[in-house]
Amino acid sequence: MTDVMQEISAARRRIETRPLDHTDARAAIISRSYTATIDEVWDACTNPERVARWLMALSGDLRVGGRYQLQGNAGGTIKRCDPPRVLSITWEYGGEVNWVDLRLSSAGDSTRFELAHTVPADAKWVEFGPGAVGPGWDLSVVALGAHLADRTVDPAWIASNDGEAFIRQSSARWCDAHIAAGVDPADARAAADRATAFWCQPAPESVAHVGKASG
Repeated sequence: MTDVMQEISAARRRIETRPLDHTDARAAIISRSYTATIDEVWDACTNPERVARWLMALSGDLRVGGRYQLQGNAGGTIKRCDPPRVLSITWEYGGEVNWVDLRLSSAGDSTRFELAHTVPADAKWVEFGPGAVGPGWDLSVVALGAHLADRTVDPAWIASNDGEAFIRQSSARWCDAHIAAGVDPADARAAADRATAFWCQPAPESVAHVGKASG
C-alpha cells in the first residue's frame, strides 16, 4: 500500500521561467532522492527492459539524435545523453513539443533525481499551470522508487481512494510551487482546481501516464 503523504513529501517541486526561441517557457521541476547508486538509477531510467517495468514500453533508436517512443504516450528526439548524469529529450505528444531534462547526482549512499518538464507559456499553461504535467511525474517518481526497491505499484491504485488523494495532494503541492514562483495565488489555485478535476477523471491506462493534460 502506498503511503500518500510519505510519497508526496519525499519529492520537492519548483517552477522556473526559461528562455525558449525568444520567448518565455515554464519548467515544472520535480526532485527526489533514492537509496540507490547513480548507475542503478541511470540504468532504471534508460534501459528499455527496466523502463517498461515502472513507466511504459520504450522503443526506438536510443542514441543521441535518434528517436524514442513510449508506447501509447510521448515520443521524441534524444538531444543529449551523458551517462550516468544527464539525459535531454524532446517530449512530443498530441501535436505539441515539450522538453524533458533528467539530471542525476550522487549524494552519499543515495542518488538525487531531478527532472524538468519545460512547456511553452501558452494558453494551456494559463489553464492548467504545472498541474498539466506535475501529477503525472509525481506518479512516475513513485513508480520508479518502487521499482528500485524491487516492488511494483498496482496500476489500479490510481483509481482507488488513496490514488485520488495522491493526485489531490500532488496538485496542491504544484500549486504551492506555482505561487512561490510569483503567480497570483487566485490564478494558481484556479489552474490547480482545473488540473485536479482533469486528473481525477476515470483513471489513465497506466499509473505512470505522464503529461496527461499537456497532450
